[in-house]
Amino acid sequence: MAETWTIGVDVGGTFTDLCAIESASGRIALNKVSSTPANPAEAIIAGLDALAEKAGFDLGDVRAIGHGTTVATNALIQRTGAKVAMVTTRNFRDLVEIGRQIRPKMYDLKADFPPPLAPRHLRFEVDERIGADGAVVEPLDMASVDAVIASLRAEQVEAVAIAFLFAYLNPAHEQAVKARLVAALPGVAVSASSDVMPEFREYERSSTTLLNAYLQPAFAQYMHTLQAEVATRSPKSSLGVNQSSGGLMSVGTAREFPIRTAMSGPAAGANGAIHTAMQSGVANVITFDVGGTSADVALIRNRSIGLAFDRDVADFPVRMPMVDINTVGAGGGSLAWFDRDGLMKVGPASAGARPGPACYGRGGDQATVTDANVVLGRLSTSGLLGGDMSLDVEASFRVVGRVAGQLGCTVETAARGILDVMAANMVRAIRAISVERGHDPRDFVLMPFGGAGPLHAEACARALGIAQILVPLSPGILCAQGLLVAGRSESLVRSQRIALTPAAGPTLEALAEEMRREADQWFEAEAIPVNERSATLVADMRYISQNYELQIPVTGALTDLETLRQSFFEAHARAYGFFNADDPVEVMALRLTPQGARPEIGSPPGRATASRVPQPKSRRPVWFSGSQALDTPVYDRDDLAAGTELTGPAVIDQFDSTLLLFPGDLVRVDGARNILITRGETEL
Repeated sequence: MAETWTIGVDVGGTFTDLCAIESASGRIALNKVSSTPANPAEAIIAGLDALAEKAGFDLGDVRAIGHGTTVATNALIQRTGAKVAMVTTRNFRDLVEIGRQIRPKMYDLKADFPPPLAPRHLRFEVDERIGADGAVVEPLDMASVDAVIASLRAEQVEAVAIAFLFAYLNPAHEQAVKARLVAALPGVAVSASSDVMPEFREYERSSTTLLNAYLQPAFAQYMHTLQAEVATRSPKSSLGVNQSSGGLMSVGTAREFPIRTAMSGPAAGANGAIHTAMQSGVANVITFDVGGTSADVALIRNRSIGLAFDRDVADFPVRMPMVDINTVGAGGGSLAWFDRDGLMKVGPASAGARPGPACYGRGGDQATVTDANVVLGRLSTSGLLGGDMSLDVEASFRVVGRVAGQLGCTVETAARGILDVMAANMVRAIRAISVERGHDPRDFVLMPFGGAGPLHAEACARALGIAQILVPLSPGILCAQGLLVAGRSESLVRSQRIALTPAAGPTLEALAEEMRREADQWFEAEAIPVNERSATLVADMRYISQNYELQIPVTGALTDLETLRQSFFEAHARAYGFFNADDPVEVMALRLTPQGARPEIGSPPGRATASRVPQPKSRRPVWFSGSQALDTPVYDRDDLAAGTELTGPAVIDQFDSTLLLFPGDLVRVDGARNILITRGETEL
């Protein structure tokens, strides 16, 4: 039988989400299981087995699986990576500890960056030196390398990072040392900065390479286990791992560069959001992904999301192309607590998957955001996941009641206070990627997703003045669904400081041609059909003496320097409000992103019994903004056909999420069965 199913699997801190689509019929199957942080592969395999049984298909009929993972991020947060050493140019072993001499928190004089993952006694130096022009200043001394190898062997390290000065211009010394280490220390993972991140800024390059080496052993084992389990169940399927930049990479590449998965899950959510926006004919959206532990927000203009190249992951600097997402510790499991000043705070600490919120009945004894929603009647008392996960309502009232006692108010007022504090946290995150960058959020549509997103969308939209909310068909599984529409991609870079003078054209073109040849090799290795190949070229540009660059798309010939210069001026004006045509400009790097075509999936067929005039399945009292609960109809989303129009208040339940409509909200179900909400003017 032909392989007709494609599956996306997104591993989160609380749940592992699975979404499968059958290519011929468009039928979609969903599943959600509790994550297994100790071994994420357990939840993935259990979820795949349950999904196939639930939907009635054979895993042998799966042709592709896309996987978004948090393993790398969690290993950095929990410091559970390998025993790692570092090899540097003589006199530069303290670079990763000295850093940039800036404070991690501006107003906290005691806060410090975390210590390097390689302590000082595991940072070694060799005699070599490449100059700023890429020429050899001091030849590589192999005797010093062999001395380091002896020390590494004595220390029984599991991984080694190599970061030499100016290796991005001339990698010869790094590659020679890497070959020596691989031959002398079998079984030890080795990362070279010229492979991991061949760019200038030696501190960020060294830090990123060290993180990559730290993650390699455990991640390689995880990938090996997952690949073996998938191959047993689905031998004809291809397994792709989502990158922080939004495209899939092979398992082999993921083993070599696990740091590329640091924002794997959020990047998948951005893919799903763009796909949903295209379905509904919306160009500009602010996404709002609320899971059990955290909330990720991003700004999408003209159905594309920008990339950031300097991010902190678990407080460590990482320079890698990543989707430009802002994360805040605000999720369904976020704990309500009281600070020393007596004020109530919500998050960033979370109840996680175990024990979870009190209503999960797993031993949680602190009030969470989910418990507050239960108290206010916003979550169905019959439970989550289509009733598979029952809720202990009394437990929610008990833990939120303790908060109410400390505040001296009713339990419902305390619950609304918890949700208001959470909303304020999320609004701050949205302002950081919109208002603080010159974008008016009122010009965008808010797109909530994640299991808890649709419950909290109205509060955020109200605070930001956003008039419309677009809720995807499967909001709680959108990250997994985003993996279904992710194509293969690679990130290539050539970093060299080039003043934008008439002599720059041939140099830039030569660097671009190098990357094009490398891209052709990648296309062949990934077996991407010629008609599905594309590539985008970007130049990192700045004024001479500026400290940060702007990414300028290159659409014409690199020898057309005047067009490139004008594009930089326009981007500078958008970013900073001005440009100076007389100041000299330079290019710091060229980036080429080869990619395969994104798979196209349509909207799945609706339930045969769906209607444009659906009847509520029940009614219950729900607290909104007023002093009393309102008798509110509860609908099943599967009963809402395309073209349905509703007026709030209402609750719309579905397998993976719950949508709350406030009084006066107007709802229209569009042709893709996404829900567009026009917020009401009346607040009750």
